[in-house]
Amino acid sequence: MASDRPGRHRADPIAEPPRRHARRRVVLTAAIAAVVLVGVLVVVLDRSGGPCSGRDPVLVGVDVAVEIAPVAMEAAGRFNATRAGVDGRCVLVQVTEQPPAPVLRTLIGDQAGVLAGRPDAWIADSSAWVRLARKQGAPDISPTETVMATSPLVFATRRSLAQRFATGRTEMSWEMIFPATARGRLEPTKDEPDVVRIPDPSVAGAGIATVAAARDIAGDSAQGAKELTAFVRMAQAGSAPDYRSMLTAVDDHSFWQRPVVVVPEQSVWLHDQAPAADPVVALHPKEGTILLDYPYVVTASDPADAAGARLFGDWLTSAEVRAAVRRGGFRLPDGKDAPIGAGADIPTGQPRPRASITPTVIDEALDAWSRLAPPSNILVLADAAKHMAEPIAGQKGATRQSVALKAAHLGLQLFPGSTRMGLWEFAQGLGGGKGYRTLVGLGPINQPDGKDDQFTRRSRLDQLTQTLKPYGNRDSSLYDTVFAGFREVTAKYDPAMNNSLLVITAGRDDGTGLSRQDLVDRLRKEWDPDHPVQIIVIAFGKDVDSAALGEITAITNGSLHVASTPGEIIDVFLSALARRLCHPTCTTTG
Repeated sequence: MASDRPGRHRADPIAEPPRRHARRRVVLTAAIAAVVLVGVLVVVLDRSGGPCSGRDPVLVGVDVAVEIAPVAMEAAGRFNATRAGVDGRCVLVQVTEQPPAPVLRTLIGDQAGVLAGRPDAWIADSSAWVRLARKQGAPDISPTETVMATSPLVFATRRSLAQRFATGRTEMSWEMIFPATARGRLEPTKDEPDVVRIPDPSVAGAGIATVAAARDIAGDSAQGAKELTAFVRMAQAGSAPDYRSMLTAVDDHSFWQRPVVVVPEQSVWLHDQAPAADPVVALHPKEGTILLDYPYVVTASDPADAAGARLFGDWLTSAEVRAAVRRGGFRLPDGKDAPIGAGADIPTGQPRPRASITPTVIDEALDAWSRLAPPSNILVLADAAKHMAEPIAGQKGATRQSVALKAAHLGLQLFPGSTRMGLWEFAQGLGGGKGYRTLVGLGPINQPDGKDDQFTRRSRLDQLTQTLKPYGNRDSSLYDTVFAGFREVTAKYDPAMNNSLLVITAGRDDGTGLSRQDLVDRLRKEWDPDHPVQIIVIAFGKDVDSAALGEITAITNGSLHVASTPGEIIDVFLSALARRLCHPTCTTTG
């Protein structure tokens, strides 16, 4: 479009109906045509009663969250028709759909994943994004914002399932966003959802709000940290980038039988505009919900652009725009009145907020997610020495290794596709005398380990965690393997990931290689705080050398977790992963 400012064109990675492209084009083209006639200067009155010239208009680019973009585009078209002016120049607003994450990166001056141009104003899908931008030092963001609309978070499912839950007296609850194991059982009951999917907190305000709810429910205790870790891992594996695909999945009967998704009410309103035999129902969680706000904030550095952006912000509070907000499936800033045209499947009353989820809680949750969510670059060392062949009391046919690997097999499912992972086994004499050997090389979990391999690393890991056997006559080469594994992860360090060495062991070294002191001295010399590799040890049994392992893990700000019974092992895995809540300032444990 010839009239677009540099950087205002839309880079659209998501397929969009052609009508939106056409609509935006019409909005700006019609506005320009209204003030410019074949190069002839047109002078109209601005809001202050002065002349408004269309020859050199103030072009205000506004980046807007996708779901509220149609409302913002309509508002921009009507605003442009008023011919409001700044210092005699007409103000023309151009709205572009943009997810909040790239806008944030652009505003704070990131180098990667940014937009071609900086917007003059921004409507995000949560004020949490605006607070984060300010916190990270984005320049020229106004200290205040105007909430344009709100939409409560709801638990959405098919009407038939909602009726089934009601019959079973199952109320929607924020506790459902945690894995069943964090709620004290192996799997959901038949009267509960078998999956609760959430939006990706990396790209959606609804996802950020859901993390806040999870943190609020979990609390600040050690147990809460483990529960929040379980939630994050499940969310990473099952979150979705957009509400439309989430609601479409609710209608998919091929895998999940009782699916529920956490989405804004507006997305349910939009989904239900199309007739369906079993429409989607919006349900409020029993503990109270969270009201998503859509704040408008001025981000322009140029004084004229900023002044024009402020004029548009004033327009967004008009009765005309407020009516458009409700016609678009949203509620007004006070959250009282339901969207216009809301049917029986959307609650019409004012949603009850969960009062404990304040902006501070949301910001703390976002910080916790940022620590937990980065993908893992993790090498797993599996003890295959004679100590792991010892039987487990009360478990027929089970050994230390079989129980530990069963837990590893379950834990493997928690890691998302962005993970880099590898697996070594260790015992004296393996690997040509090194004491360890590579079973799966460290690399992308969803790619094969080598060009001739037909299976992904995840498939190989899945198989090995079910088939590995200990060597009943071999001593443990624990210290040699820990040091070699530490060097391997250090050599393949990825600054965008959490880099860890995870050791699953009986917890003793049999003393034929490096001594404890040798290993400690080498780790102290080679551990780099600017490229930190954490050593996390999960020791299984009653004769673990906790003093030695605690000293080793402490050097790398890692952690030692000891499980003495089979039932503790899942809890131990979550405890190990929960260290990310405080890394790199964790207190050491032994």
